[in-house]
Amino acid sequence: MLASKMLLSTLKDVPQEAKIPSHILLLRSGMIKQEVSGVFLYMPLGLRVLKKIENIIREEMDNSGSLEILCSAIQPKELWEESGRWQKYGPELMRFKDRHEREFCLGPTHEEVFTSVVRDLVKSSKSLPLNIYQIQTKYRDELRPRFGLMRSREFIMKDAYSFDKDEAGLDASYKVMYDTYSKIFTRFGLNFRAVLADTGAIGGNSSHQFMALSEVGESDIAYCTSCGYAADLEKAESKCDIYEIGEEKNIEEIYTPNMKTIEEVSSYLKISPKKLAKTIIYYENINKEYVAVVVRGDREINEIKVINALNSTENDLRLATDEEIYKLGSIHGFCGPLNLNIKILVDEEITLTKNIIVGSNKKDYHLANVMYGRDFKGEVSCFRKAEADDLCPICGKPLKLERGIEVGQIFKLQTKYSKAMNCTYTNEENKPVPMVMGCYGIGVSRTLASIIEQNHDDSGIIWPLNVAPYHAVIVPINYKDEEQKALANKIYEQLKANHVEVILDDRDAKAGFKFKDWELIGIPYMIICGRNSKDNIVEFKIRKDVLNKVELDASKAIDEIIKAVKEIK
Repeated sequence: MLASKMLLSTLKDVPQEAKIPSHILLLRSGMIKQEVSGVFLYMPLGLRVLKKIENIIREEMDNSGSLEILCSAIQPKELWEESGRWQKYGPELMRFKDRHEREFCLGPTHEEVFTSVVRDLVKSSKSLPLNIYQIQTKYRDELRPRFGLMRSREFIMKDAYSFDKDEAGLDASYKVMYDTYSKIFTRFGLNFRAVLADTGAIGGNSSHQFMALSEVGESDIAYCTSCGYAADLEKAESKCDIYEIGEEKNIEEIYTPNMKTIEEVSSYLKISPKKLAKTIIYYENINKEYVAVVVRGDREINEIKVINALNSTENDLRLATDEEIYKLGSIHGFCGPLNLNIKILVDEEITLTKNIIVGSNKKDYHLANVMYGRDFKGEVSCFRKAEADDLCPICGKPLKLERGIEVGQIFKLQTKYSKAMNCTYTNEENKPVPMVMGCYGIGVSRTLASIIEQNHDDSGIIWPLNVAPYHAVIVPINYKDEEQKALANKIYEQLKANHVEVILDDRDAKAGFKFKDWELIGIPYMIICGRNSKDNIVEFKIRKDVLNKVELDASKAIDEIIKAVKEIK
């Protein structure tokens, strides 16, 4: 490709709306263009990268025995009502009506559609197991689109769905997809971890997320370097920290004037926050009920675990207002679990600690020496967030925390959708049996951004060779110089003949301007034709070592690039 024929639109300055490296560099390199907030156009260079990412995913999915189809993004309301998700999914679902007043949505995911396809086309157990997938654009009406391709209203996703006869079959399909995803993200050169995850709105009872480690990641993961345990923070657990076990004491009311926070009370009483318990009151909209959650004073509540315990959704749980708390017989800042006539969820650490201090539900007072079981009761489980240096629930060693970008997630859906939508096969006794399903997603456009987050420097993007928009660029210092032009053209033709994707920069521009363009865009190899062109000598640069260049015979530079391209997996 001649650079003079390309649509190049690099920017010198950082776009004001871009905050993280991938967003900044994708805009500056001209690979994407923002249409409106959360909606992007892929320019020629960006589209080439995107297609290469898609093709690697497609190769590994095909190798796993999966079959590719392509569904419409438009989905009828009726399918979502069958699964029960039309109302439950929340405001992110983009809904609309056609001219006949029939209701539809733009698909954020395709469980209902794939289930309906298999329900209508597959009846015999001889057709199972089956795994079908697509690579397609999805739509979610994000409240705050941000970080470029990381959280947008429109994004490209690979979603796959497996259909099996039984749980054993699902386990096998899930393992195949787990291994396939590991191969895919390894081929992208990502530093990633597979972690236990919450199933969220998708449903099911088991899930793993594939997280690309990055400081700009929106998710925290907890992991153990000793036994390999890893989970996202919504799912992560830890062993209980039993802070104090002493002799049981009688409840005592203590004066805490205007001390509303854990920090204020612990400082006033000169005690550790671990001796206190915080009681947070929520309102849950599905069951129209208030619920109090009790965790130790130094802990944060894991709201996803609360939502799961209530069989609710993120959109249906909110903090109670001061007025609502007052009507329940308490007061904001002094809430406690005693004598509250509402559902109470109690973190397991609270049940193992004696003589804790809680709010008295009366202004300016707390209660000391409170005990779970003796003084109050509730539903006990893990409702706290895991923290760094908590003890691993498997081996007891300290946990580490790190941030990550979710690039893929796999779920064991089981019969959540097949039962609701009557997707069955006929067994040997001629009876209908619900198929056991799995769901497997990869954020294709998000993966593109994640590769940049892990592969960039001050000069721009550093693409791995197998997803780079082009493998190499030839830059004559002065394309009007006949010797430089002749050598550049010769190298260009030889590389093309050996299936190297190559650019010849024939633009009438200063050499420094050209260099900065290709370093920003991230082309892996650069061959510079300058004053020694008459001797067949070039300067050879590898993008990941941008400050280092060597003089080589042109034939050696060509051979090195051809060899590298042939070794691409």
